Amino acid sequence: MSPRTPGADLPDHPDFLWRTPEPRRSYDVVIVGGGGHGLATAHYLARNHGITNVAVLEKGWLAGGNMARNTTIIRSNYLWDESAGIYEHALKLWEGLEEELDYPILFSQRGVLNLAHSLQDVRDSVRRVEANRLNGVDAEWLDADGVKEACPIVNTSPDVRYPVLGGTYQPRAGIAKHDYVAWGFARSADAAGIDIIQNCEVTGVDVVDGRVVGVQTTLGPIAAGKVALCSAGHTSVLAAMAGIELPLQSHPLQALVSELLEPVHPTVVMSNAVHVYVSQAHKGELVMGAGIDAYNSYTQRGAFHIIEEQMAAALELFPVFARAHVLRTWGGIVDVSPDASPIVGLTPVTGLYLNCGWGTGGFKATPGVGWVYAHTIAHDSPHHLNAPFSLDRFTTGALVDEHGAAAVAH
Repeated sequence: MSPRTPGADLPDHPDFLWRTPEPRRSYDVVIVGGGGHGLATAHYLARNHGITNVAVLEKGWLAGGNMARNTTIIRSNYLWDESAGIYEHALKLWEGLEEELDYPILFSQRGVLNLAHSLQDVRDSVRRVEANRLNGVDAEWLDADGVKEACPIVNTSPDVRYPVLGGTYQPRAGIAKHDYVAWGFARSADAAGIDIIQNCEVTGVDVVDGRVVGVQTTLGPIAAGKVALCSAGHTSVLAAMAGIELPLQSHPLQALVSELLEPVHPTVVMSNAVHVYVSQAHKGELVMGAGIDAYNSYTQRGAFHIIEEQMAAALELFPVFARAHVLRTWGGIVDVSPDASPIVGLTPVTGLYLNCGWGTGGFKATPGVGWVYAHTIAHDSPHHLNAPFSLDRFTTGALVDEHGAAAVAH
């Protein structure tokens, strides 16, 4: 085992990253939500469309919501063409994002394994691999020996509750450092002249004759030509202020990290059957998560039994971690749509835009959705990659059902 100190390779970052301006009374575009999606949207409004009279409003601290509470997994191996399109676009942007932002994001393409534990799992997994290949997404089917080769610490013994029969593998997938990603986008948007305003909660959305004209906030009213909602689990609350009822349910999603360990886990492993996903972060801690808590809630914490079950699942797959200690647990608030796919596009209110419904998969989409959402706002028309994810699909029936490929939350 190498003697390196965990975390020693993390880069330094500047003390100053963005301004702390007072909000102006009017902007061309107001983005509600200062997480990864809101900041990426601001970055691409400036970079791709030259729109810089923009404010990003965050009710707490910058990227302190789900962006700070996710497990940083990045992949594009979704089943349907529409999903593969937008996630593969995001993955290609991830591959050049550090250079684009001129800021370290620690994007590590260590691959993602999705394990199969039954014959039906195998059939579904092989189907997804073939669908991925048709869409130009890198994907492989590995048998149990191949899984062991990709991740030697996975227990592939036949004498367990759910034996590993194989798995899908996406080599280009991986992880990134979530806070560095947010800081990089914020730094870029700020440098373009965009105002990032923290501790500014939106308390009302002003609509006149079917058109949005601004927002009410805890720092006073702000007029806006366009308003873009980007607030994950609270999006349905904000949309209701404009008279729009969204088909979303908000749930807690929990995760945890272990104490710091030497590097032993070379990839990301996910399993639907035992319901856990595990990776090892740059500093050395194990990052683990499972599915959403079943109940609806706006609290950033969940039920203990979810943690208990995911720990049992992790030890089934990774007996080597039996003596590791849990360092901390946390929860986020995810917005789940009926077909487990996002809603990105126009609304019945002119000038009001939606980016929501990402459920548990929002982080991996960050640069991709920022790109297409900025296009939608700039042109008042969806980009071809987010056109299938319009709100009206829930009345037309053109759903994008990704319950299977959305996997164990991530």
